[in-house]
Amino acid sequence: MEVIYPPNQLPFDSSTKKVFLAGSIDMGKTEDWQQKIIDNLTSKDIIIFNPRRKNWDSSWTQSIENQLFKEQVTWELDGLELADIIVYYFAPTSQAPITLLELGLYAKSKKIVVCCPDGFWRKGNIDIVCERYNIPMKNNLDDLIQYLQKI
Repeated sequence: MEVIYPPNQLPFDSSTKKVFLAGSIDMGKTEDWQQKIIDNLTSKDIIIFNPRRKNWDSSWTQSIENQLFKEQVTWELDGLELADIIVYYFAPTSQAPITLLELGLYAKSKKIVVCCPDGFWRKGNIDIVCERYNIPMKNNLDDLIQYLQKI
C-alpha cells in the first residue's frame, strides 16, 4: 500500500487501484478516521489518496487567489477524478459541507461507498441519495473497513 498526501504528485499513469478518502476533516478538528482506515488496509495492493494535509494551516484564506488553498482543492479534485473508489465518511460531529458537495459531484459515478453514522445532521438526505443511486452505505467505520478489506 502507498499513501499519498497533498501536495505530493498524484499517479496519473498508475494501474494500481486508487482509493480517495473523502469526508469530514473540519480543518483538522475531526478525528483522524483516515488513519484508522489506512492502518487496517496495509496489506492491500492499493494507492490511497488522503487529503488530510500534514502541514495544513487553518489560517489560510479560502480563496482562489490563495495559491496554497487552491493547490489543496485542485489536488483533491484531481484525486477524486483519478480514484477507482471514493470513500465518503460523514462524522456525526461535523456538518461536512465540502463532503456533501463532493458526494453530489460523484453520486452517479458508480465508484463510491458512503459511511454515514447516526447523528450526522443530514443523514436522511445521505440515505436517500445512496438509495436512489444504489450506493453502498455503511453505518460505522468498522463496517466500512470490513467492506474495503474486500476490494
